[in-house]
Amino acid sequence: MVQEKTGMPPAHGTPPGAPPPTPDPAPTNGGPGARKGLLLGRVAAAAAGGLLLFAAFPPLDWWPCAPLGLALIIVSLYGCRPRRAFWLGYLGALVFLLPALAWVRPIGYDAWVGLVAIESLFYAAMAAGAALVFRLPLWPLWFGALWVAMEWARGLVPIGGFPWARVAFSQGESLYTSYAALGGVPLVSFAVALSAGLLVLAALRAARGGGPAGARGAGLWRAAALPLAGALAVPLVTFAIPRPGDEGRTVNIGIVQGNVPGEGMYAFGDEPAIVLKNHADQTHKLAAAVRAGRLPRPDLVVLPENSTDIDPYRDAGARAIIDASVKDVGVPTLVGAVVAIGDSHRATRSLVWDPATGPGAYYDKQQLVPFGEYTPFQDVVLALFERARLVGRQSVAGTRDGDLRMGPVTVGAVNCYEVAFDGIVRETVRAGGTPLVVQTNNASYALSNLPPQQLAMSKLRAVEHNRAVVTAATTGISAYVTPDGKVSWQTRERVADMTVVTVPVRTQATVATKVGAAPEWALILVGAGAVAAAGWRGRRRDEQVRNDS
Repeated sequence: MVQEKTGMPPAHGTPPGAPPPTPDPAPTNGGPGARKGLLLGRVAAAAAGGLLLFAAFPPLDWWPCAPLGLALIIVSLYGCRPRRAFWLGYLGALVFLLPALAWVRPIGYDAWVGLVAIESLFYAAMAAGAALVFRLPLWPLWFGALWVAMEWARGLVPIGGFPWARVAFSQGESLYTSYAALGGVPLVSFAVALSAGLLVLAALRAARGGGPAGARGAGLWRAAALPLAGALAVPLVTFAIPRPGDEGRTVNIGIVQGNVPGEGMYAFGDEPAIVLKNHADQTHKLAAAVRAGRLPRPDLVVLPENSTDIDPYRDAGARAIIDASVKDVGVPTLVGAVVAIGDSHRATRSLVWDPATGPGAYYDKQQLVPFGEYTPFQDVVLALFERARLVGRQSVAGTRDGDLRMGPVTVGAVNCYEVAFDGIVRETVRAGGTPLVVQTNNASYALSNLPPQQLAMSKLRAVEHNRAVVTAATTGISAYVTPDGKVSWQTRERVADMTVVTVPVRTQATVATKVGAAPEWALILVGAGAVAAAGWRGRRRDEQVRNDS
């Protein structure tokens, strides 16, 4: 590994983990060809790292590619000045996010490219900070913390944040997964980034030991063994993390996937109430299968988000269709409805429908999808993009957690997009929700990489909170995930389907559920502190050089 020329004299007695204190290698001091070759090598490493990161996510799901991809991105940044690191980080993010977020294309290629361009800025800022922390001792720790800070910022701004494609979400079934039970999604991301940093540190030390034979070279090779062992230990230590056991209680949950007639932005088609009828028909089929003994009797049934495209509070026909299907199955049913709020607003609602008393308790989606459920900057957006008018009534966010009593259990209702947001899921569990029920509508993104990515999030949430997760989707992927993060049953996409699954009811809280966002905030402060410390050290060194000259 070569280090870019910084103009600073070599320091002596550099602590372990700091960059090599040797003078700039020959390639940096060589001619334009050598410098160009070094730059091209950095570009190639950033691009390859981004591609490997993408490969770690569903649908490929090659989880070891995440630490390897991050390691290549570190290689591309190591020894850079912050300005160059910024655009190298931006490049790596573009190569990663363009395919990872390709599911946005049905909305429009401009929306896809614009989203990726904005999100890549967070990675670029992180890369500029990383260029500074690489100058500190123990830099793999600071890099991991800085990565967590970047993902936190992405989940916060702009317009409510977009925490999709966090590195942890590539680790739904990996050696890193169990960290979720200790510190949630942020700790999983930190562990992956730490492993990557330790791999690069080991390679750097080994490269420095590859020169003339002798005691010094042997010592450097031995020094390389320590970070390499650390990189391997980080995922392997999860085998020692205790997991909560079974509590001997189960509940039978019916899952209905009704399918939709159209595709893309017009997935719900033109025929009124067709999506409602599809899901009511599948509910009737489930009831018939139970009567015939082909399926066990459910204690409750879950339908997807938007399983009725007609407001059952205002439309007597829609109400009658839902009521008949719920009476047929004979148990409380969670209906996904878009309901009117006043004359100009709406809510995305998880509505408990009782076979005897009809609609009752409900949960309104709290984390709304910008440009899908409401339109930020309405005057500008509506003037520029005609398709933005498809949003229609502007959604109103709910104000309470999703704990809903249904039959023998209190389910934790989570709506679609919300599964990506740590706080929404955590507070639903803390409110008593078990099992978790994710109602989702991915009809516009069917057969893209969004449904498997969302399922991967559910796998991580199951481990994070020691809760089974049941997902009902309009077009798929509907699924049942055990509290250990294993997919026990799932549907194909763009088909109608239904089943009844027997789900364990867990009440024991994990460490992650108890401590909440504390590990994330600790890592954010560590990452920010490392950048500040590196900047302060750099200014002091510059002042010393000026004074000595």
